[in-house]
Amino acid sequence: MPVSSSTTSQRQSLHLPACRHRDRSPSPMRGYLIPSPLPTRRNRTCSATARASEGPVFTGVCKYFSRSKGHGFITPSDGGADIFVHISDIEGEYVPVEGDEVSYKVCCIPPKLEKIQAVEVTITHLKPGTKHETWSGRTVDS
Repeated sequence: MPVSSSTTSQRQSLHLPACRHRDRSPSPMRGYLIPSPLPTRRNRTCSATARASEGPVFTGVCKYFSRSKGHGFITPSDGGADIFVHISDIEGEYVPVEGDEVSYKVCCIPPKLEKIQAVEVTITHLKPGTKHETWSGRTVDS
């Protein structure tokens, strides 16, 4: 059955005008994302955020950080197991790289609250001789 011009214009009016339409980039993972069980800054409760903010400040060294994966690990200065850090908890202008000295606070990871993650992470000293990227994509030598 042919579509009348009035039906076509009604269908088009339900969508964005052609000048405002943007094609979405193809992603092999689209539709397969599983929500993270780790609390990020966006979904952490107010009480957990308050407890973390009131806690002591620790120091350590960035062991690994992947901007594309959105997480990394910090090796504490006082020893112990590496600590998980989520991209939403990084403060400041630069993306951390291996060897950067950082300061951070900690927050327990639910549901068992047996493990911790770093929050309010700030780079205190950029590793000399490495290239650092800003969140906007600019590269800087340190």
